[in-house]
Amino acid sequence: MPKKERWLVCSAWPYINAIPHLGNMIGSVLSADVYARYLRMRGHEVVFVSGSDEHGTPIEIEAIKRKINPKELTDKNHEIVKSLFERWEISFDNYTRTENEVHKNFVKDFYLKVYENKYVFNKEVEMPYCPRDEIFLPDRFIIGTCPYCGYENARGDQCEHCGRLLNPTLLVGARCAICGAKPQIRKTLHWFFDLPKLADEIKKYIENNKNLPENARNMSLAMIKEGLEPRSLTRDNKWGIPAPFPGAEGKTIYVWMEAVLGYISATIEYFKKKGREEDWKQYWFSRETKSVYFIGKDNIPFHTIIFPALLLASKEPYVLPWSVASTEYLLFEGDKFSKSRRWGIWIDEALELLPADYWRFALILYRPEVRDINFSWKGLQESINVYLNDIIGNFIHRTLTLIWRFFEGQVPSVENPDKYDEQLLNSIKKTKRKAGELIEKFRFREALMQIIELAKMGNKYLNDKQPWALVKTDKAKAGTVLGVAYRIIYALAILLAPFIPQSAQRIWELIGQEGEVSKALWEIAGEAVSHPIGIKKPTPVFFKISDRDLKNLIERLEEIREKGLVPSAHM
Repeated sequence: MPKKERWLVCSAWPYINAIPHLGNMIGSVLSADVYARYLRMRGHEVVFVSGSDEHGTPIEIEAIKRKINPKELTDKNHEIVKSLFERWEISFDNYTRTENEVHKNFVKDFYLKVYENKYVFNKEVEMPYCPRDEIFLPDRFIIGTCPYCGYENARGDQCEHCGRLLNPTLLVGARCAICGAKPQIRKTLHWFFDLPKLADEIKKYIENNKNLPENARNMSLAMIKEGLEPRSLTRDNKWGIPAPFPGAEGKTIYVWMEAVLGYISATIEYFKKKGREEDWKQYWFSRETKSVYFIGKDNIPFHTIIFPALLLASKEPYVLPWSVASTEYLLFEGDKFSKSRRWGIWIDEALELLPADYWRFALILYRPEVRDINFSWKGLQESINVYLNDIIGNFIHRTLTLIWRFFEGQVPSVENPDKYDEQLLNSIKKTKRKAGELIEKFRFREALMQIIELAKMGNKYLNDKQPWALVKTDKAKAGTVLGVAYRIIYALAILLAPFIPQSAQRIWELIGQEGEVSKALWEIAGEAVSHPIGIKKPTPVFFKISDRDLKNLIERLEEIREKGLVPSAHM
């Protein structure tokens, strides 16, 4: 058994103006869920948090368009997204929101400490103002050409193409993202976080943290070398958390600078609900705690530079991020997901087409761990048909059907195993160890392929041993073969639980096991099982998608969109 550890697993907070799409899902929420489930099955103490990011100008402007209060809009959207995550079997310990009192109070108290510690200053600045819409334009509502890479649709806070942090005044040919008008420059008073003051400490943290992936370390150190700039803390919009600084009446905290603090407030809220109000400190003040953040690559600087700097500026003994697990972009049919063009698949639409586990399985197989990866309808079909059904599902159904037929549903014990039998039993343990090592390195796709390979070996083993023929001449040997095959299925149920929890539970019940497979320990995969065990009457666990089925799925998606049958069509 591994030493029991304390883990804080954090998923990037989805901005609640839209339903997440499949790219959002694999980039943060689903990846974090796989990791949290795995850690729990290793026997570790885990708190898994995230929430709806609901403040800022995009929500405010959308509410104005609909002639409703922003909170009315986010109340509705938060409940929709929260329920969708539940249907996707995301095992949050606390999925909360930025419009909750614990978060709002924590943010105000936190920034007051940072202010008192001399890391906040104010100054009059020139800000873009849209004369047509009569509002100051926050960073994300300024679009222009990135001065570093030439990307023509860079936002005012960050270029999503090269990842550089920006200010609106740096953009070439800046324009209002709402109406396209050329912004005017007007003076306004704002408060800033003195990030350069902490540059040396942040550099030391990044250089000494060997758990950070290479891409995150290199990007962060390059930005520090170029020189960090003070980061704006306040905005002129009304929808947000009031800035607590003296003289900042009418200002709100910039949404990006308050949402990162949600990881802390969500942990506080979680333990507050459990009646253990001080226990959150074990996850944030103890050096024994490991925290990992699952994000898209465009969010790296906020989690490796800005968030750690804020924690340091508070002068509280916060644990800095242990690691940041970022992905590259998931493309759909060769292009980026786009809400405006309705290009891609959204997570509510996906559930109208196939069960959540089918999407979870396919997305993990297409997880863009080292480069952008293209997800396609054909790729989805292949993932399900070849890997999920033909390899995993086929092996399980074959084995259980033979046990049901020749041994009356009673699992035979493994007696006098030969060299081949022992080889398969050892392969289970090797797969368990290798898959675990890969998950711990955030290489979920490779881990899943290891598990698929185990089922593939199981199919070959059955073909080689032919227990359906062997039973006629030596029932004991046939029983040993099926006993070994059963042990593989037993391991598959456990090893697949972090990836496809509903299906893993169904397999667990089919093979006559009790309780929840997600509460089984990872370590028992490959170990001997107690006898006697009676299985349930076998039925196929998975189904294939024919070409006709695939055509129907695509047509069904078009119908869903045309008729506006899911929330994403209205957000």
